[in-house]
Amino acid sequence: MVVVIVALAVTVGIGILRGASSPVDTVAVDGIGRTDAATPAAIYVYVSGAVRSPGLYVLDGGSRVVDAIAAAGGFTADAEESTVNLARPLDDGEQLDVSVAGAGVASATSAGPSGDGTIDLNTADVAALDTLPRIGPAMAQRIIDWREANGRFTSVDDLLAVPGIGDKLLESLRDLVKV
Repeated sequence: MVVVIVALAVTVGIGILRGASSPVDTVAVDGIGRTDAATPAAIYVYVSGAVRSPGLYVLDGGSRVVDAIAAAGGFTADAEESTVNLARPLDDGEQLDVSVAGAGVASATSAGPSGDGTIDLNTADVAALDTLPRIGPAMAQRIIDWREANGRFTSVDDLLAVPGIGDKLLESLRDLVKV
């Protein structure tokens, strides 16, 4: 009986030692802290405006604006390159519109509304946005900072993402602005 117990103890001991020395599975993580599964295989981006070949492009997940511009053949000679944040990451289904130099300059520097009485959120400068009720120079700058960091406004509701703009302020601005 003692021999059986000793043999059983030795067998269990060997099993424990083998289990402790087996390799541990690891997950590969890319350079920005996400697993490979978190990065989509491909994203679709529509590039329009002042690029050589406007159109729909399929890019690798994690691509940036510079990649979309390169896929579209680069800027045309009349592109307003300084208004494009080339380092911004792209989202699937995004439209990237590159302005023509001078096309948005008149409305971007005008202090008042356009012909229909509304201010375009994608071209207005601080002075134009400051004419809106309850929007001072600081809030106007936040709107422009959001636009530069995130790209063009796709709807007036995007204003909710700007720090300091809530539902009540958005409703007061809804009929005074456009995209």
